[in-house]
Amino acid sequence: MPRQARLDAPGVLHHVMARGIERAQIFRDDRDRDGLVKRLSVLAEDGAFLLYAWALIPNHFHLLVRTGKMPLSRAMRRLLTGHAVTFNLRHKRAGHLFQNRYKSTVCEDEPYFLELVRYLHLNPVRARLVSNLKELEAYPYTGHPALVGKLSRPWQETDEVLRRFGENRSQAIKAYRQFVADGLNQGQRPDLMGGGLVRSAGGWEAVKELRRGREAYLADERVLGSSEFVEKLLREAEEDSQRGLRRVTLSTLGERIARDMGVRWSAMSGPSRARPLSQARAALAYTWVRYLGHSGRVLAQALNVTPQAVYDAIARTEKNPPSASKMARWTA
Repeated sequence: MPRQARLDAPGVLHHVMARGIERAQIFRDDRDRDGLVKRLSVLAEDGAFLLYAWALIPNHFHLLVRTGKMPLSRAMRRLLTGHAVTFNLRHKRAGHLFQNRYKSTVCEDEPYFLELVRYLHLNPVRARLVSNLKELEAYPYTGHPALVGKLSRPWQETDEVLRRFGENRSQAIKAYRQFVADGLNQGQRPDLMGGGLVRSAGGWEAVKELRRGREAYLADERVLGSSEFVEKLLREAEEDSQRGLRRVTLSTLGERIARDMGVRWSAMSGPSRARPLSQARAALAYTWVRYLGHSGRVLAQALNVTPQAVYDAIARTEKNPPSASKMARWTA
């Protein structure tokens, strides 16, 4: 398969944030929060990314992840779309839930990895969702309890974090606790935001467009890291761009799924609600939006249905989605 764009290449560390539109709440109760945590666990277990730190705040959330076998854009599309569809159905609302899609900063491991783990996990304290560190250890909507051994979350990557505090786990937890306590009075840390955030939709192409000579890109605010780190990322982005990554088109994907499921691609945009056509449309919706991370509105236009019909089909397919091998074959 072609090499992925460097922004989504395996092993890249990202600080990701998603915020409610107009700062509206994206979590109204624990059921909303539990739903997102479940989606995070599924993505982590599937190998989409390694999840080191995370925190849910009523109107936004933070993640610190290292990309795995799935491009970050695809993983985040699955996460945000799934949450938005469920949230809107539960609370009888319509329209966009999130402000844009999501924002991410590509981060250099040293010296930022542990600083970001601490900063993200102290978010509930700064937001006054908990009063102190003891309450933070019992707060289930952040990764901190798993790191101190208060909650079992096998899908959260705790070993890599704790190893940085020592080989003995109990001593490492003690050192980690002290590290978090030392950051309690630091307040907001704009220096950990890289001065700005990457719009995932633009990827590295957007970063490259802002290159205006050495001074501009060596201090690129969309990356949190040294000038050498920025330069290396941009160089690799250019190399990947020159390779010309191949992407499956909607029509090609539709034709492949239609052929596999014994229907005609042209009939999938028609009015028929015959079961085979409905199943093919649902498979296409799930693969196009969830697996590939594309827009449901684009698919709705192609199928001559409403965007809500696309997302309803996706929701129905959640419990029994197409197999990973099928989707890989359809999109190869």
